[in-house]
Amino acid sequence: MEAKRNLDRGNLDLIRGYITYLRVEKGLRPLTCEAYQRDLLQFAEYLETTYRDLVSAKHEDLAGFVAHLQAHQVEARSRARKLSCLRGLYRWLLLDKRIAYDPTIHLETPAGWKVLPKSLSEAEVVAMMDQAGHTGEGQTGSPQSLRDRAMLELLYGGGVRVSELVGLAVEDISLQQGQMLVRGKGDKERIVPLGGPAVKALAEYLELGRVGLLRKANVREVFLSQRGQPLTRQTVWNLVKRTNHRASPHMLRHSCATHMVEHGADLRTVQTLLGHADIATTQIYTHLALGRLKAVHRACHPRGKRVFVALEESV
Repeated sequence: MEAKRNLDRGNLDLIRGYITYLRVEKGLRPLTCEAYQRDLLQFAEYLETTYRDLVSAKHEDLAGFVAHLQAHQVEARSRARKLSCLRGLYRWLLLDKRIAYDPTIHLETPAGWKVLPKSLSEAEVVAMMDQAGHTGEGQTGSPQSLRDRAMLELLYGGGVRVSELVGLAVEDISLQQGQMLVRGKGDKERIVPLGGPAVKALAEYLELGRVGLLRKANVREVFLSQRGQPLTRQTVWNLVKRTNHRASPHMLRHSCATHMVEHGADLRTVQTLLGHADIATTQIYTHLALGRLKAVHRACHPRGKRVFVALEESV
């Protein structure tokens, strides 16, 4: 907790208690808890300029905070995220009977543009795989190249988050069944199927690559650094960038979902694979697939291009 902010002790204790609840009871990841903590500290600082604290805050204080953020040109998506954090705090306080009513009720969530996730083409993904570790049939790559190829196969083939990748343990993988167990947001577990290329890349890495990186027998994590330590999120990010300067681990996840939808996968299947709690999160990929459909129609349909041009000329 950042005590140097000189906040009221009651506010600091309340925020500390809520963050502990999110971490222990709700199972949120450390980085998520840190983001929530920053938002709550920011709101507490704002409240102290109005001589209120978190428990005594009223509806107009919340509305004033949102207006304050807007006046300082904070993006609508960021304002919506901060308001969502505050809604969670006051629901917790209400359930704990520390407040009589929820001051976030009737507050409208700031509307913002939906940002479509960026994805790679299938050819770009293949090129990344080849650059990362493909050495040809019957040849053995270095431990690092085998590791990097296996990681890319899981990020793209399984659509896993980078936090799920670095936390993956050896016992979570079943090569025989072609699947792995991953722990997502809120420590929710799900089974992710593995395709043939992913199984092959993982088998080669576990048999020939990981043993060359392993320094201690009790390390559970699958993917290790040259020093035998579990990889960090930043290290994975850098490794992905090395194979394609515009790519990222999350872009590979988006590419997995986008390509599945383009090839006919239904949204429920994609939702289950990615571990989305709400299918509304998965629906964004229908817009991407629709854009691809329109492009193919314009390029391939005998009347597609002519109709498109005619419409453009009439505008």
